[in-house]
Amino acid sequence: MKVLVVGSGGREHALAWKIAQSPEVEEVLIAPGNAGTARVGRNVPVAADDLDGLTRLARDEGVGLAVIGPEGPLCAGLADRLRGRGVDVFGPGAEGARLEGSKVHAKEFLQRYRIPSAAGRRFDRSGAAKSYLESQTTWPQVVKADGLAAGKGVFVVPDARAGCAAIDQVMEERSLGEAGAQVLIEEFLAGEEISVLAVTDGEALLILDPVVDHKQVGEGDTGPNTGGMGVYSPANVLNRRQMRQIEQHILVPTLHGLRREEVEYRGCLFVGLMLTESGPRVLEYNCRFGDPEVQAVVRRLRGDLVPYLRATARGELAQLEGPAWDPRTCVGVVAASEGYPGSYRKGDLVDGLDEAEEDPDVVVFHAGTVARPEGVATDGGRVLCVTALGDGLTAAREKAYAAYDRIRWQGKFCRRDIGLRHAATPARPAQAGGATPGAPPAGGA
Repeated sequence: MKVLVVGSGGREHALAWKIAQSPEVEEVLIAPGNAGTARVGRNVPVAADDLDGLTRLARDEGVGLAVIGPEGPLCAGLADRLRGRGVDVFGPGAEGARLEGSKVHAKEFLQRYRIPSAAGRRFDRSGAAKSYLESQTTWPQVVKADGLAAGKGVFVVPDARAGCAAIDQVMEERSLGEAGAQVLIEEFLAGEEISVLAVTDGEALLILDPVVDHKQVGEGDTGPNTGGMGVYSPANVLNRRQMRQIEQHILVPTLHGLRREEVEYRGCLFVGLMLTESGPRVLEYNCRFGDPEVQAVVRRLRGDLVPYLRATARGELAQLEGPAWDPRTCVGVVAASEGYPGSYRKGDLVDGLDEAEEDPDVVVFHAGTVARPEGVATDGGRVLCVTALGDGLTAAREKAYAAYDRIRWQGKFCRRDIGLRHAATPARPAQAGGATPGAPPAGGA
């Protein structure tokens, strides 16, 4: 069968790379793709937000399975359109994607089903939001733009002055466009941040091995938030008791709430969590695979990914056993363009990609690249994600950074501390299990 992967980033390269390995797949189409995806499938020049064009593409090419990568087309209803034309789709419809598309909707959902998260209040007027911040005595606070902002809509503010400046930027200056029409102001949660990705067809739930992401641009978790500067898996900061809490108090109630509200959800349910002293708390929902989290997932997932994607799309997930995981650690280091997450330059030629992948344990996933006659050039803020497998976190880090250092372009930078804080912590064993109706398998998967 033909599989269509929608998107152009590192997530889509990772998914296409893994899907192309399936014996069930005749060809992978990536719309629009990047210089890396062209090596594993056929790039098609249809933009990820061109819903009409993507629907025609699926029809004309006889696509058997569509995998929608970015949140934008999911929130715009691409999955609904494709399903209405008989295509199997991995990705929730527009109503399910609202969990990511609106921070206010997600907070109200969390509160309705008593799912643990930070206390928060919604504001649709900047004056009221600033008055609220000026009345606070506990700092820091967190200001979140309501809508989609490519990972750049969250501001951790140390005092009222900084908070009011963030409100002005988001609500008055509209630096994030309509995403800033409303804001959510939440209490700050301290602890370890973790990403838990689950696959669900609305009835069964399959939890993937957790991943640790590094959101802020600067080393030591400093500077503004980004889409993610690096990852590692397995998550050695998470113990079995915490995993059970996440299953029982967060994932299962989320699925119950979606069913109760008659929201059909077939795709990835990605939950950003903070492991606090009081237990795991939800920071955010995402309605798709994380980027760069999925790069670590596909590197460690043994066997074929396609049966899980197709079973999810068809509502047959409970029929599958859980996947096996490579016991080694994966570290992914994001190589970014100077200036990211602010303004950055495009068009610099990238050298050393073949050298970086001379180590068989290294795979470089492209995020913001474009193929030109003279070679691969930068075309985004996050340009590459260099992933490496190793026996333990320290070994995987060394391989990833050694490969990163072989890649060259003007203005390249990365965080040098991905996984460093936990390098001495022993990795916990991967857990495996099958998908079960209405709840995750015991112990996770």
